[in-house]
Amino acid sequence: MRLFVRHTTRYKYDQPLANAMQQLRLTPADNPAQKVLTWTIEAPGIERATTYTDAFDNAVHMISRAGPVEDVEITATGTVETVETNGIIGNERGASAPSSIYTRVTPLTEANQAISKLATLIESPDKISGFHTLMHAIRDKVDYKVGVTETHASAISALAAGEGVCQDHAHIFIAAARSAGIPARYVSGYLLLEEEQASEAHHAWAEVRIEGLGWVGFDVSNGICPTDHYIRLTAGLDSRSAAPIRGIRFGGQEENLHVEVDVVQAAIQQQQ
Repeated sequence: MRLFVRHTTRYKYDQPLANAMQQLRLTPADNPAQKVLTWTIEAPGIERATTYTDAFDNAVHMISRAGPVEDVEITATGTVETVETNGIIGNERGASAPSSIYTRVTPLTEANQAISKLATLIESPDKISGFHTLMHAIRDKVDYKVGVTETHASAISALAAGEGVCQDHAHIFIAAARSAGIPARYVSGYLLLEEEQASEAHHAWAEVRIEGLGWVGFDVSNGICPTDHYIRLTAGLDSRSAAPIRGIRFGGQEENLHVEVDVVQAAIQQQQ
């Protein structure tokens, strides 16, 4: 399937900033489930950006802008060809860090007794059925509901609330897997939804490393492994380290953020 993405992020400040610096993790990479055909980023200072690959193999553009800065608009657009792999990314060659780094617990992925109890559903780290059971158990306990948790809520608080969004589901799944000693990571990306559904600002899911298969994705919110409707953008320990945009600003007080994401199936042009 060929998918076209337009992802626009707008920041507006109540008072001009003296300076702003932002890390843009807005460039998807090729993997067994996707091939990037075209991709561009439009942002103030992008032509002078410092580029590098972070510890989680995300491509990063570091941009800066001197004041006065009253608003910033960043737009990523591109076309990605996806294939159905049943959520399997496999073993990555040349990864910057060993998979064991994804057993590291962060404040957002800490486990308590309730999460550790969920982890017992995994049964064996080399059996995929246990992870499917875990995925559905989390979805049963945490209803999908927008606006009930904070931007970076912890797995513990989201499970206790019994309501949350895709990032909360991913954090709980990751916390349970890591409490069982299994490498698990947070993934941010895009999802082609049905025609009557509006695109989310971002979608998020989890990946775990299963012996014999490598990395496999689980989308708790939808109760499935990622399909060819998904585009994988970033990965990290949690929603903070995998955030598509992170920044530091000097000056100003209130920040108004607006994100628009459009994902549509692109027409395949016939070769002449």
